[in-house]
Amino acid sequence: MGDCCLKGFRWNGKPAGRETILAGMSCYTVGTNSSVAILLLHDLFGWTFPNTRLLSDHLAEEVGCTVYVPDLFGGERLPPDVLLDESRWNELDLPGFLSRNTKAIRETDIFNCAKALRGEHKYSSIGAIGFCFGGWAVFRLGAKDVRLVDCISTAHPTFLEQKEISDIGVPVQIMAPEHDQQFTEELKAFSNTVIPKLGVPYDYQYFPFLTHGFATRGNPNDKDEIAGMERAKNAAVLWFRQWLHKTSTAN
Repeated sequence: MGDCCLKGFRWNGKPAGRETILAGMSCYTVGTNSSVAILLLHDLFGWTFPNTRLLSDHLAEEVGCTVYVPDLFGGERLPPDVLLDESRWNELDLPGFLSRNTKAIRETDIFNCAKALRGEHKYSSIGAIGFCFGGWAVFRLGAKDVRLVDCISTAHPTFLEQKEISDIGVPVQIMAPEHDQQFTEELKAFSNTVIPKLGVPYDYQYFPFLTHGFATRGNPNDKDEIAGMERAKNAAVLWFRQWLHKTSTAN
């Protein structure tokens, strides 16, 4: 994981949702649809980061669903004020933090959240969207031998491996910036070569000039990043409308 995963800007606005519990985990929840849900898997800025919550609000309203943002880091938080100040990054113990939040450690919790939405909460349609750290996880949720969700979307995923890409078994959307140290040119090429042969619907969205983190931490004062953020949000909304409302239109 590189410096690109730490850079970003804080957006303005007040989140409209509430804090709840999902599968024993603290969770931000927004929306009232009892049939259609989206599991949003956050980046290093965590489940309390205002941008993540504001984006969840948009998805809930524009897709017509309930969005859940569970705490993927077991109550531990990287201070956003430090993350947003590059001169203070020396205060972070990022290697230690990542060692406590590996894929192997967090996969079970993430799977339990999806299972709770289907079993306990009885959602008939479930999507998952992952940003940065959460990007690898949506592929595992939608793997052909797992299929805990009905479709997935990701923007600038981190820690994603070729096997996770080749194992996908549900409709998949990838939103890829031109410059990304994590979702590399090799992974982009691999995705665009392999996924079209898997027999699943595939939507690849390319964002020229933009960099890792743009969809959740883009600069609101940069016209190119504003346009990219809006396009990414709109693309995800249309994707989830297509696949989550095919069998359920309840609101």
